[in-house]
Amino acid sequence: MTVTRIDARGMRCPWPVVRLARAVREGASAVLILADDPIAPGEIAALAQARGWGIAPADEPHGWVVSTVEA
Repeated sequence: MTVTRIDARGMRCPWPVVRLARAVREGASAVLILADDPIAPGEIAALAQARGWGIAPADEPHGWVVSTVEA
């Protein structure tokens, strides 16, 4: 599985979540998103929960891996 990488550091919400949603809409099934806005973790988690996506912390600071398919 190819992981799409989104570097949204320096962007304020809602932009990190908008970029995540766009990547999935364009066909990404796994996304590594880096976002340092303090609001971003909650926004990313809320979107993932609403859509039924998996989410896990990434090894990189301020990073999360979002998956739209079950492992």
